[in-house]
Amino acid sequence: MLCIGVAAACALVFSGCASIIPNNARNWAPDQTRLPSYENVGGKVTIHNVRNCRYASSDNYVIQYYDKQFNLSDIQSVDFIVAPFNDTPAVAHTMLSFGLASGDQIVSSVEIRKEADEEYSAWKGFLNQYELMYVIGDERDIINLSSNEYKSDVYLYPTIATPQQSQALLIDVLERANQLAVKPEFYNTVTNNCTTNIVRHVNDLAPDKVRYNYKVLLTGYSDSYAYELGLLDQSVPFEELKKRSLISELAEKYEYDPDFSAKIRRR
Repeated sequence: MLCIGVAAACALVFSGCASIIPNNARNWAPDQTRLPSYENVGGKVTIHNVRNCRYASSDNYVIQYYDKQFNLSDIQSVDFIVAPFNDTPAVAHTMLSFGLASGDQIVSSVEIRKEADEEYSAWKGFLNQYELMYVIGDERDIINLSSNEYKSDVYLYPTIATPQQSQALLIDVLERANQLAVKPEFYNTVTNNCTTNIVRHVNDLAPDKVRYNYKVLLTGYSDSYAYELGLLDQSVPFEELKKRSLISELAEKYEYDPDFSAKIRRR
């Protein structure tokens, strides 16, 4: 009888969650009030609401946004960023950083869209409690939040993507951001998170390239999986590549340097 009661209670919880509708009009956390969007006119790309916060701490920051305009052909590379959770290194936040010929970087970070005073809970992430958001941000903002404020290890892996593949991947990412601006979705801890969205983008361009397995579920292993798939440099063993790719100390050292992106790559 106890098992039946527990099952019934769980069914009620999940059925109630299923009736909730995602919404872009809530009282959002200050750093997530604006959704990014983009347009591409004849290869001239404009991204609106690129975030560029400056942090005194994770909850004390100056919020800035800007519009970024460039030729799509300027996109030359894409890096894979992995920031393991301090208390659970098998789980990590994953991101993409797109490199322009000018040396600028544009980061895509798929996150929960927090309401004011809301915190992340993996359990709540199963229950339609968070909307999904693509943060398109300045690299110094996004990486420093992980490395300097959350004190996470941050690994930056150059991928083997060609300029043309990097450009196509960026457009796929930005199209998804545009879709979420008009048709919000719920984040899900397992099925609609930072890593599963990257997997979808890669598979959009190379169908079935990335298969779902425990290294996608346990996102802290996603870098070793990307290595196994040949998406990262395989000229050295993975452990050596991982050691070379740790940038946390450099990110802290050059936090206020105008050449931040270039200097964290000098390893």
